[in-house]
Amino acid sequence: MSDVSVIILTHNEEKHITRCIQSLLPFTDKIFIVDSFSTDRTVEIARSLGAVVVQNAWVNYSTQFNYGITNTPFETDWLMRMDADEYVMPELAAEINSRLACLPANIGGVYVKRRVFFLNRWMRHGGFYPIWLLRLWRRGDGFCEQVWHDEHIKLTKGEPIQFSNDIVDHNLNNLTWWTQKHNHYTILEMVNLLNYRHHFDRADKVQPRLFGTQEQRIRFLKEKYASAPLFTRPFIYFFYRYFIRLGFLDGRAGLVWCFLQALWYRFLVDAKLMEVKLRVGDDKEAIINYFRTEYGKDLRPAQLERVDQD
Repeated sequence: MSDVSVIILTHNEEKHITRCIQSLLPFTDKIFIVDSFSTDRTVEIARSLGAVVVQNAWVNYSTQFNYGITNTPFETDWLMRMDADEYVMPELAAEINSRLACLPANIGGVYVKRRVFFLNRWMRHGGFYPIWLLRLWRRGDGFCEQVWHDEHIKLTKGEPIQFSNDIVDHNLNNLTWWTQKHNHYTILEMVNLLNYRHHFDRADKVQPRLFGTQEQRIRFLKEKYASAPLFTRPFIYFFYRYFIRLGFLDGRAGLVWCFLQALWYRFLVDAKLMEVKLRVGDDKEAIINYFRTEYGKDLRPAQLERVDQD
Protein backbone atom coordinates (compact mmCIF):
# COMPACT_ATOMS: atom_id res chain seq x y z
CA MET A 1 0.00 0.00 0.00
CA SER A 2 1.25 3.47 -0.88
CA ASP A 3 1.29 6.39 1.53
CA VAL A 4 -1.47 8.22 -0.33
CA SER A 5 -5.07 9.14 0.43
CA VAL A 6 -7.68 9.94 -2.20
CA ILE A 7 -10.28 12.73 -2.14
CA ILE A 8 -13.48 12.30 -4.16
CA LEU A 9 -16.45 14.68 -4.45
CA THR A 10 -19.84 13.07 -4.93
CA HIS A 11 -23.47 13.86 -5.57
CA ASN A 12 -25.75 11.01 -6.68
CA GLU A 13 -22.94 8.82 -8.01
CA GLU A 14 -24.29 5.34 -7.21
CA LYS A 15 -23.65 4.27 -10.83
CA HIS A 16 -19.95 5.03 -10.54
CA ILE A 17 -18.71 5.00 -6.96
CA THR A 18 -18.16 1.24 -6.60
CA ARG A 19 -16.05 1.09 -9.77
CA CYS A 20 -14.04 4.13 -8.68
CA ILE A 21 -13.29 2.92 -5.14
CA GLN A 22 -12.47 -0.63 -6.19
CA SER A 23 -9.88 0.70 -8.65
CA LEU A 24 -8.14 2.52 -5.77
CA LEU A 25 -7.95 -0.39 -3.33
CA PRO A 26 -4.84 -2.01 -4.90
CA PHE A 27 -2.74 0.95 -3.70
CA THR A 28 -4.70 2.57 -0.83
CA ASP A 29 -7.62 2.04 1.51
CA LYS A 30 -7.56 5.68 2.64
CA ILE A 31 -10.46 7.18 0.71
CA PHE A 32 -12.17 10.40 1.79
CA ILE A 33 -15.46 11.39 0.17
CA VAL A 34 -17.05 14.82 0.45
CA ASP A 35 -20.67 14.33 -0.50
CA SER A 36 -23.03 17.21 -1.25
CA PHE A 37 -26.12 15.51 0.22
CA SER A 38 -26.79 12.77 -2.31
CA THR A 39 -30.34 11.44 -2.44
CA ASP A 40 -29.41 8.03 -3.87
CA ARG A 41 -27.27 5.22 -2.37
CA THR A 42 -23.89 6.90 -2.95
CA VAL A 43 -23.06 7.39 0.74
CA GLU A 44 -24.25 3.92 1.73
CA ILE A 45 -22.21 2.23 -1.00
CA ALA A 46 -19.07 4.26 -0.31
CA ARG A 47 -19.15 3.51 3.42
CA SER A 48 -19.74 -0.18 2.76
CA LEU A 49 -16.49 -0.18 0.74
CA GLY A 50 -14.54 1.39 3.60
CA ALA A 51 -14.50 5.05 2.56
CA VAL A 52 -14.82 7.84 5.10
CA VAL A 53 -17.73 10.05 4.07
CA VAL A 54 -18.70 13.53 5.24
CA GLN A 55 -21.40 15.78 3.84
CA ASN A 56 -20.90 19.43 3.05
CA ALA A 57 -23.10 21.95 1.24
CA TRP A 58 -22.04 22.64 -2.34
CA VAL A 59 -20.72 26.08 -3.29
CA ASN A 60 -18.50 25.26 -6.26
CA TYR A 61 -16.00 22.57 -7.16
CA SER A 62 -12.92 24.41 -5.94
CA THR A 63 -14.42 25.31 -2.58
CA GLN A 64 -15.67 21.78 -2.05
CA PHE A 65 -12.39 20.16 -3.01
CA ASN A 66 -10.31 22.50 -0.87
CA TYR A 67 -12.67 21.65 1.99
CA GLY A 68 -11.72 18.02 1.38
CA ILE A 69 -8.02 18.87 1.49
CA THR A 70 -8.45 20.74 4.75
CA ASN A 71 -10.62 18.13 6.47
CA THR A 72 -9.22 14.82 5.28
CA PRO A 73 -8.79 12.52 8.30
CA PHE A 74 -5.76 10.76 6.82
CA GLU A 75 -2.21 11.91 7.61
CA THR A 76 -0.61 10.58 4.45
CA ASP A 77 2.40 12.12 2.73
CA TRP A 78 0.57 12.22 -0.60
CA LEU A 79 -2.94 13.25 -1.69
CA MET A 80 -4.76 12.27 -4.86
CA ARG A 81 -7.74 13.76 -6.67
CA MET A 82 -10.32 11.55 -8.35
CA ASP A 83 -13.75 12.17 -9.82
CA ALA A 84 -16.44 9.63 -9.03
CA ASP A 85 -16.96 8.70 -12.69
CA GLU A 86 -13.26 7.95 -13.13
CA TYR A 87 -11.24 4.87 -12.30
CA VAL A 88 -7.56 3.99 -12.10
CA MET A 89 -6.13 1.52 -14.57
CA PRO A 90 -4.38 -1.48 -12.90
CA GLU A 91 -1.10 -0.42 -14.52
CA LEU A 92 -1.30 3.01 -12.87
CA ALA A 93 -2.15 1.43 -9.50
CA ALA A 94 0.98 -0.73 -9.81
CA GLU A 95 3.05 2.28 -10.85
CA ILE A 96 1.87 4.27 -7.82
CA ASN A 97 2.81 1.37 -5.56
CA SER A 98 6.24 0.96 -7.09
CA ARG A 99 7.31 4.56 -7.71
CA LEU A 100 5.59 6.98 -5.34
CA ALA A 101 7.61 6.19 -2.20
CA CYS A 102 10.87 6.45 -4.15
CA LEU A 103 10.36 9.96 -5.51
CA PRO A 104 13.00 12.49 -4.39
CA ALA A 105 12.03 15.27 -1.99
CA ASN A 106 12.08 17.96 -4.69
CA ILE A 107 9.16 16.29 -6.53
CA GLY A 108 5.93 17.90 -5.38
CA GLY A 109 3.37 16.49 -7.80
CA VAL A 110 2.63 13.78 -10.36
CA TYR A 111 0.87 14.13 -13.70
CA VAL A 112 -1.10 11.18 -15.05
CA LYS A 113 -2.85 10.66 -18.37
CA ARG A 114 -6.62 10.64 -18.64
CA ARG A 115 -8.42 8.74 -21.37
CA VAL A 116 -12.04 9.72 -22.06
CA PHE A 117 -14.73 7.19 -22.98
CA PHE A 118 -17.89 8.43 -24.71
CA LEU A 119 -20.73 6.20 -25.89
CA ASN A 120 -18.55 3.29 -24.72
CA ARG A 121 -15.70 4.24 -27.05
CA TRP A 122 -12.27 5.58 -26.16
CA MET A 123 -11.78 9.04 -27.68
CA ARG A 124 -8.20 8.41 -28.81
CA HIS A 125 -8.10 11.14 -31.47
CA GLY A 126 -9.16 14.75 -31.87
CA GLY A 127 -6.46 15.86 -29.46
CA PHE A 128 -8.35 14.36 -26.53
CA TYR A 129 -5.63 11.85 -25.61
CA PRO A 130 -3.42 12.06 -23.76
CA ILE A 131 -4.80 14.71 -21.41
CA TRP A 132 -2.18 15.25 -18.70
CA LEU A 133 -3.59 16.16 -15.28
CA LEU A 134 -1.81 16.78 -11.99
CA ARG A 135 -3.60 14.27 -9.76
CA LEU A 136 -1.09 13.43 -7.00
CA TRP A 137 0.76 15.94 -4.83
CA ARG A 138 2.59 16.06 -1.53
CA ARG A 139 0.59 17.12 1.50
CA GLY A 140 0.92 20.87 1.85
CA ASP A 141 2.25 21.39 -1.67
CA GLY A 142 -0.97 21.92 -3.63
CA PHE A 143 -4.53 23.25 -3.70
CA CYS A 144 -7.43 23.48 -6.16
CA GLU A 145 -7.39 26.79 -8.02
CA GLN A 146 -10.45 28.96 -7.48
CA VAL A 147 -11.93 29.34 -10.96
CA TRP A 148 -15.49 28.89 -12.17
CA HIS A 149 -14.82 25.98 -14.51
CA ASP A 150 -12.06 23.57 -15.57
CA GLU A 151 -10.26 23.64 -12.21
CA HIS A 152 -6.74 22.27 -11.77
CA ILE A 153 -4.54 21.39 -8.82
CA LYS A 154 -1.85 24.04 -8.49
CA LEU A 155 1.47 23.23 -6.84
CA THR A 156 2.80 25.71 -4.28
CA LYS A 157 6.28 24.17 -4.26
CA GLY A 158 8.19 21.26 -5.69
CA GLU A 159 8.59 20.08 -9.27
CA PRO A 160 6.11 17.83 -11.11
CA ILE A 161 6.89 14.62 -12.97
CA GLN A 162 4.83 12.34 -15.21
CA PHE A 163 3.79 8.76 -14.60
CA SER A 164 3.32 6.48 -17.57
CA ASN A 165 -0.17 5.08 -17.06
CA ASP A 166 -3.78 6.22 -17.10
CA ILE A 167 -6.95 7.05 -15.31
CA VAL A 168 -10.17 6.59 -17.27
CA ASP A 169 -13.10 9.02 -17.43
CA HIS A 170 -16.13 6.91 -18.36
CA ASN A 171 -19.48 8.37 -17.35
CA LEU A 172 -22.33 5.87 -17.50
CA ASN A 173 -25.21 8.35 -17.62
CA ASN A 174 -27.21 8.91 -20.82
CA LEU A 175 -26.93 11.72 -23.36
CA THR A 176 -29.86 13.63 -21.88
CA TRP A 177 -27.96 13.81 -18.60
CA TRP A 178 -24.79 14.83 -20.49
CA THR A 179 -26.48 17.67 -22.38
CA GLN A 180 -28.25 18.94 -19.26
CA LYS A 181 -24.95 18.94 -17.35
CA HIS A 182 -23.14 20.77 -20.14
CA ASN A 183 -25.98 23.28 -20.44
CA HIS A 184 -25.17 24.14 -16.82
CA TYR A 185 -21.45 24.22 -17.64
CA THR A 186 -22.13 26.89 -20.28
CA ILE A 187 -22.91 29.33 -17.46
CA LEU A 188 -19.56 28.64 -15.80
CA GLU A 189 -17.74 28.81 -19.14
CA MET A 190 -19.36 32.19 -19.82
CA VAL A 191 -17.95 33.49 -16.55
CA ASN A 192 -14.49 32.17 -17.41
CA LEU A 193 -14.51 33.84 -20.83
CA LEU A 194 -15.84 37.14 -19.45
CA ASN A 195 -13.26 36.95 -16.69
CA TYR A 196 -10.42 37.30 -19.21
CA ARG A 197 -11.77 40.78 -20.03
CA HIS A 198 -13.31 41.99 -16.77
CA HIS A 199 -11.15 40.22 -14.15
CA PHE A 200 -13.92 39.33 -11.72
CA ASP A 201 -11.50 37.49 -9.44
CA ARG A 202 -7.90 37.79 -8.32
CA ALA A 203 -7.44 34.12 -7.53
CA ASP A 204 -4.08 32.37 -7.68
CA LYS A 205 -4.49 30.27 -10.81
CA VAL A 206 -2.55 28.16 -13.27
CA GLN A 207 -0.56 30.65 -15.36
CA PRO A 208 -1.11 30.60 -19.14
CA ARG A 209 2.06 29.67 -21.04
CA LEU A 210 2.30 28.50 -24.63
CA PHE A 211 5.40 26.39 -23.92
CA GLY A 212 4.53 25.32 -20.37
CA THR A 213 2.73 22.24 -19.12
CA GLN A 214 -0.30 20.96 -20.99
CA GLU A 215 -2.69 22.71 -18.59
CA GLN A 216 -0.72 25.99 -18.93
CA ARG A 217 -0.80 25.66 -22.71
CA ILE A 218 -4.55 24.98 -22.69
CA ARG A 219 -5.10 28.00 -20.44
CA PHE A 220 -3.05 30.14 -22.89
CA LEU A 221 -5.10 28.90 -25.84
CA LYS A 222 -8.34 29.57 -23.95
CA GLU A 223 -7.30 33.19 -23.52
CA LYS A 224 -6.73 33.43 -27.27
CA TYR A 225 -10.05 31.67 -27.90
CA ALA A 226 -11.79 34.22 -25.65
CA SER A 227 -10.63 37.06 -27.91
CA ALA A 228 -11.90 35.44 -31.13
CA PRO A 229 -15.24 36.55 -32.67
CA LEU A 230 -18.45 34.99 -31.39
CA PHE A 231 -19.91 32.11 -33.43
CA THR A 232 -16.86 31.74 -35.69
CA ARG A 233 -14.71 30.16 -32.97
CA PRO A 234 -16.96 27.10 -32.31
CA PHE A 235 -16.84 26.13 -36.01
CA ILE A 236 -13.08 26.64 -36.18
CA TYR A 237 -12.64 24.62 -33.01
CA PHE A 238 -14.82 21.78 -34.36
CA PHE A 239 -12.90 21.75 -37.65
CA TYR A 240 -9.63 21.61 -35.74
CA ARG A 241 -10.74 18.75 -33.46
CA TYR A 242 -12.60 16.64 -36.02
CA PHE A 243 -10.49 17.07 -39.16
CA ILE A 244 -7.02 18.40 -38.29
CA ARG A 245 -6.65 16.35 -35.09
CA LEU A 246 -8.36 13.34 -36.76
CA GLY A 247 -11.38 13.05 -34.48
CA PHE A 248 -13.22 11.34 -37.34
CA LEU A 249 -11.07 8.24 -36.71
CA ASP A 250 -13.14 7.55 -33.58
CA GLY A 251 -16.16 6.63 -35.73
CA ARG A 252 -19.74 7.68 -35.09
CA ALA A 253 -19.07 8.13 -31.37
CA GLY A 254 -16.23 10.49 -32.31
CA LEU A 255 -18.54 12.49 -34.56
CA VAL A 256 -21.12 12.88 -31.78
CA TRP A 257 -18.40 13.74 -29.25
CA CYS A 258 -16.71 16.37 -31.40
CA PHE A 259 -20.03 17.88 -32.50
CA LEU A 260 -21.41 18.14 -28.96
CA GLN A 261 -18.22 18.98 -27.09
CA ALA A 262 -16.48 21.18 -29.65
CA LEU A 263 -19.37 22.78 -31.58
CA TRP A 264 -22.77 22.56 -29.84
CA TYR A 265 -21.50 23.31 -26.34
CA ARG A 266 -19.31 26.22 -27.41
CA PHE A 267 -21.95 27.63 -29.77
CA LEU A 268 -24.39 27.65 -26.83
CA VAL A 269 -21.80 29.49 -24.72
CA ASP A 270 -21.49 32.13 -27.44
CA ALA A 271 -25.28 32.46 -27.75
CA LYS A 272 -25.55 33.07 -24.02
CA LEU A 273 -22.70 35.58 -24.17
CA MET A 274 -24.57 37.42 -26.92
CA GLU A 275 -27.64 37.44 -24.68
CA VAL A 276 -25.62 39.00 -21.84
CA LYS A 277 -24.39 41.74 -24.16
CA LEU A 278 -27.91 42.42 -25.46
CA ARG A 279 -29.32 42.61 -21.94
CA VAL A 280 -26.67 44.63 -20.10
CA GLY A 281 -23.87 45.59 -22.50
CA ASP A 282 -20.21 45.54 -21.48
CA ASP A 283 -20.39 47.27 -18.11
CA LYS A 284 -18.69 45.13 -15.46
CA GLU A 285 -21.07 45.94 -12.61
CA ALA A 286 -24.10 45.40 -14.83
CA ILE A 287 -22.75 41.97 -15.82
CA ILE A 288 -22.16 41.09 -12.15
CA ASN A 289 -25.74 42.09 -11.30
CA TYR A 290 -27.07 40.13 -14.30
CA PHE A 291 -25.40 36.89 -13.25
CA ARG A 292 -26.57 37.37 -9.67
CA THR A 293 -30.18 37.90 -10.79
CA GLU A 294 -30.42 35.41 -13.68
CA TYR A 295 -28.14 32.60 -12.51
CA GLY A 296 -27.59 33.11 -8.78
CA LYS A 297 -23.83 33.45 -9.35
CA ASP A 298 -21.88 36.06 -7.42
CA LEU A 299 -18.96 37.22 -9.58
CA ARG A 300 -17.61 39.82 -7.17
CA PRO A 301 -13.82 39.67 -6.68
CA ALA A 302 -12.72 37.33 -3.91
CA GLN A 303 -9.16 36.50 -2.92
CA LEU A 304 -8.55 32.76 -2.89
CA GLU A 305 -7.81 31.50 0.60
CA ARG A 306 -5.04 28.98 0.27
CA VAL A 307 -5.45 25.72 2.03
CA ASP A 308 -3.07 25.05 4.91
CA GLN A 309 -2.56 21.31 5.18
CA ASP A 310 0.32 21.34 7.66
